[in-house]
Amino acid sequence: MSPKKDRPWISSYDPGVRPDVEIPDISYTSFLIEGMRSNPDRIALNYLGKQITFRELDNLSAQFAAFLTANDCSQGDVVGINLPNIPQYLIALVGALRAGCSVTGISPLLTPKEYAYQLNDCGAKVLVIMDVLFEQRVMSILNDLPALKHISVANVGDFLPWIKRFLGRLLKKIPTANIGQGHPQQVTHFNDILSSYMTIPWKDISISPESTCLIQYTGGTTGVPKGTVLTHRNLVSNITQSREWIDFLPGEDSVCSGFPYFHLAGLTLGMLAICTSNTQSLIPDPRNTTHICNEIIKYKPTCLANVPTLYHMLMENPLFKTIDFSSIKYCISGAAPFSVEGINDLESYVGKGKVLEVYGMTETSPLMTMNPAKGKKKPGTVGVPISNTFIKIVDVATGENEMPLGEEGELIVQGPQVMKEYFLKPKETAHTLRTFQNGIWLYTGDVAKMDEEGYITIVDRVKDMINVGGFKVFSREVEETLYEHPAIEFCAIIGIPNKDRPGSELVKAVIQISKDHSNQSTDALKEDILLYCKKNMAAYKVPKFIEFVDAIPLTAVGKVDKKSLRK
Repeated sequence: MSPKKDRPWISSYDPGVRPDVEIPDISYTSFLIEGMRSNPDRIALNYLGKQITFRELDNLSAQFAAFLTANDCSQGDVVGINLPNIPQYLIALVGALRAGCSVTGISPLLTPKEYAYQLNDCGAKVLVIMDVLFEQRVMSILNDLPALKHISVANVGDFLPWIKRFLGRLLKKIPTANIGQGHPQQVTHFNDILSSYMTIPWKDISISPESTCLIQYTGGTTGVPKGTVLTHRNLVSNITQSREWIDFLPGEDSVCSGFPYFHLAGLTLGMLAICTSNTQSLIPDPRNTTHICNEIIKYKPTCLANVPTLYHMLMENPLFKTIDFSSIKYCISGAAPFSVEGINDLESYVGKGKVLEVYGMTETSPLMTMNPAKGKKKPGTVGVPISNTFIKIVDVATGENEMPLGEEGELIVQGPQVMKEYFLKPKETAHTLRTFQNGIWLYTGDVAKMDEEGYITIVDRVKDMINVGGFKVFSREVEETLYEHPAIEFCAIIGIPNKDRPGSELVKAVIQISKDHSNQSTDALKEDILLYCKKNMAAYKVPKFIEFVDAIPLTAVGKVDKKSLRK
């Protein structure tokens, strides 16, 4: 095997980053416990003025583990967590893993029907949920959840200093709920669990690296959501790969991130911080950009991590422009494409070369590629494959032929971070994990291209490619061009059926106008944008329809919701 031929990206690695690293033969739980106990008096969590040390997180998670064990939860059982980024999420997560259980994160935006589907599909035995979500979304479906035995309700104010909790409830800034009684499941307040199991001794159990750690559900954009089974070895691998790539120093760094914990990017970043004894600021409402700015000012984190839309929202906040970003080493961006213009704008505040675009997915625990932390970055690319990771580009039609460097095709990946399977879905698993060149590769569904130095550009999702009379139009390429127009704040490109030519599509642009141009005539703007498109892209790529909207719809994570736009 020739490294230059099979791994052209190795020459782009930072000095000291190894192409292959040894993966520890331990569980992810062992990593977490080691991180909590190696620096017990260091602050683990900053939460709206409340600080929790690693010693406290160790004890609180042990108490929750004791509750699970006392209620017949053991290895193989699933704990669902449906909370914003508050202390109870990490306490329940670490406690569940210490008890040998698996964890599934649940989006707060699900409908009652979607809640029932996920909880029943994974067979969750315990649910930790925000009290208002329990009242509004789950209380009406309790009889439809036969596997669920225990529910623990939490409130955003439970861990706040008493005066903030009192004033918050008095001024109705902290939402409260009516939990009711007589439910088919045992319903307990989270704080009551912690106080009830405070004196019960806990001994951590042995957990196999091959055991299921997380069952994380995909978005279901092409069908019903699928539970991605990630083993402890998968997560240990990705943590080890991440630490090899970035000098995330044990006990010396800190994180401020708006990624929600129910999304794997947010969860693994939070777990990375615990594993390395590093502090993290909890952001329960990522749309509150003033709160994020104040956290950066007060705690001077070394790492920010957000989706591009949140970085844009932060840059619109006048307070962001006043911050001293000298403590920041990295601004990680992922989960959605970040335009080159947006990266340049962000680096004008935080410092040149600090933005690291990454690429990952739930099925890869999640990281696959990153731009080098210290070396050459190529804005608009997602960097190069991280250690122990192999990537190839194959033809979209069959997935059986490797494409030459520089040509588009479907990205496939192989590495220790690749999922075990989709939970109880062998057909979907077989479609995604396929044999290629005598090995098993994960077919991502992303269209990409790789240059001669191994840098990867994500061109589109396979399902987002637009077929215009036989020509392939990549939505991201058109979006990148549109972002260079000064009147466009956000945009999304979708394909709509061409009624005159069955099987063909027409390009449609959905555009959010910047505030500086909001007073202009929409007809004049549309004409100007179309003229700009005709000058800067091939005729078949030019949008045939332009729709102006007040706001581009986003998913809970901050990605553009193209599924909603197509509807």
